Amino acid sequence: MVEKTTDNRKIEQKENYTALVSELMAVRARGTVPLAYIRTYGCQQNVADSEKIKGMLSAMGYDFTENVDDADFILFNTCAVREHAEDRVFGNVGALKALKKRHPSILIALCGCMMEQEHIANRIYKSFPFVGLVFGTNFLHEFPRLLYSNLISNKRIFKRGNDDKTIYEDIPTKRDGTFKGWLPIMYGCDNFCSYCIVPYVRGRERSRDFNNVVNEAREMINGGYKDITLLGQNVNSYGKGLTNSPDVSFATLLKEIDKIDGDYIIRFMTSHPKDCSKELIDTIADSKHISRHLHLPFQSGSDRILKIMNRHYDRAKYLDIVNYAKAKIPDLSLTSDIIVGFPGETYKDFQQTLSLVEQIGFSSLFTFIYSPRVGTPAAKMEDPVSAEEKSKWFTELLNLQEQISTENCASMVNKTYKVLVDGEKGKDDELTARTSGNIIVEFKGNSRLIGTFQNVQITSARHWILKGQLV
Repeated sequence: MVEKTTDNRKIEQKENYTALVSELMAVRARGTVPLAYIRTYGCQQNVADSEKIKGMLSAMGYDFTENVDDADFILFNTCAVREHAEDRVFGNVGALKALKKRHPSILIALCGCMMEQEHIANRIYKSFPFVGLVFGTNFLHEFPRLLYSNLISNKRIFKRGNDDKTIYEDIPTKRDGTFKGWLPIMYGCDNFCSYCIVPYVRGRERSRDFNNVVNEAREMINGGYKDITLLGQNVNSYGKGLTNSPDVSFATLLKEIDKIDGDYIIRFMTSHPKDCSKELIDTIADSKHISRHLHLPFQSGSDRILKIMNRHYDRAKYLDIVNYAKAKIPDLSLTSDIIVGFPGETYKDFQQTLSLVEQIGFSSLFTFIYSPRVGTPAAKMEDPVSAEEKSKWFTELLNLQEQISTENCASMVNKTYKVLVDGEKGKDDELTARTSGNIIVEFKGNSRLIGTFQNVQITSARHWILKGQLV
């Protein structure tokens, strides 16, 4: 069973520690106001977690800086999904040693998925003695207490491994954007794909209370947010374990949010194919505000490899979902994830991935060469194919997808789309925007249009980016 209400005593403790840290930092800060530097690696869920950390720091009296040299508190929120992200963290943390030596009062902290791995935590403890605070993904709600304990004792604190399956609400959030925002609806994963570390570092699936999610969506929309992305390791599993709302599903949640008045768009990620229902597809098709974009990772086109990956679907089931979605939503934009060079994969298996990509015609792909994660079953499997051979396969996949993306974008030329303007390209008054299908559009316009919906006619296309003009 998943608890849905926060213990009042824990709320009071959090508020007390928030006040205590504020008092401490008022005299310890190097400047007139204590400054925090936050760097986030990895997925959107990590970004959302960092926004909560910023919310708590803001309540403690901290302001924020983009210059690490000015900070009184430095935190890296880490990602464990791929080896490259871990290597970057170790390199960047190591670079802080000299800064800590110049300013001993600085507190350096690490949190996030990497910290939930015992071998990583041990390495941090032994090799980076200047890191004073380490906490895992399930200790976010205890951050004020942990920070206070470190500041008052000047002793290193390591907290990881707790998964009490409680969802802690009422944590303040300081969002990075003003019109685009993240909205977590669930945490953890029960799928245990053989290559994936997420269930081990994020814990088991637990869904937020239905009314809490809808109310937060309403607050964001009323507060001017135009683009809201619902987050979960597997959003399609939303509702499982909600004893007070046994009939709730992800489709039910989307329908309820879609009823809220306003001019906005709802996106979501990530969807697992085994839980992607026809009810969900119908909900998107019948909605006013839900994006015409479905990110549905298939990882491999080979049934043999899918079984070894423990994905719980086969090629035929995936195609059935996609074909139904295309029939119900003709303007649907489809994207996916693919792992190249999974242990034991042959070129014949890989060719089945290529054929599925060609058959479906994705708008774009997120492609990765397999990276072993310590603690997962796949990390122990034989992997005879060389890195050089995998790189050749990878290039072949990229070339195919580039051709498909170019053709898809070319088919959009001369059509007009409603887009959300989300930024400046940086030269010649050029702006960037995204369609409902999450396709990038570039056009000339005034920066005052950022954060608004505009109609843009597509004038040309290149690969996966469209060029257009305001209508």
